[in-house]
Amino acid sequence: MKDKSAERIPAGERRESILAAASLVFGERGYFGATTDQIARAAGISQPYVVRMFGSKENLFLEVLDRAVGKLIEAFRSVLAESRDTDEPDDDLHVRIGFAYVNLIEDRGILLSLMQAFSMGGDPVVGRKAREGFLTIYRLLRDEAGFDAERIRDFLAHGMLLNTVLGLRMPDEYLTDDAARELLQSTFGTKLQMVLDLAALEAAGESRAVGAEA
Repeated sequence: MKDKSAERIPAGERRESILAAASLVFGERGYFGATTDQIARAAGISQPYVVRMFGSKENLFLEVLDRAVGKLIEAFRSVLAESRDTDEPDDDLHVRIGFAYVNLIEDRGILLSLMQAFSMGGDPVVGRKAREGFLTIYRLLRDEAGFDAERIRDFLAHGMLLNTVLGLRMPDEYLTDDAARELLQSTFGTKLQMVLDLAALEAAGESRAVGAEA
């Protein structure tokens, strides 16, 4: 039987919706904790259709990783293009690229799935792909943004902290723990309210889902 729900949108949009859902499921549950059935349900599509389109969970995860790195590169190059349009020295370029990175939390699965991939360095397939993606980001910051090795180190270290804070769901502790509040303020700066608003929306969505299941 054909998946009628899958036929209502073009193939490209359908593929993107599955990858977006997979990014969040992999990001929340990890590679080994996620299943294609969970991803299918998150995407509102049948599990056989997901397998038919991507072949295996590993292939799907690799495409999720490609999508995440591609989103980062696109966001960073957009900032670089804006910088080239002005004749003034861009002393705040690293700050604006950092803000572009933080803005990606609106698609929360991107940063969390990257963190999951980067933790799988020992996997012969995923680890190699993750290293390629990480070095692609490094080369862009070095060759296109013009950052030196020290600035790139600091930028990437801050990005890993941001991913860790999101993975721990630290915004949930903002109102009750002064150390969490201080850490979040230091990590996100002027973008903190956006992070807290997104966390509240996500919590409300999870609450509705639990109520529906009950």
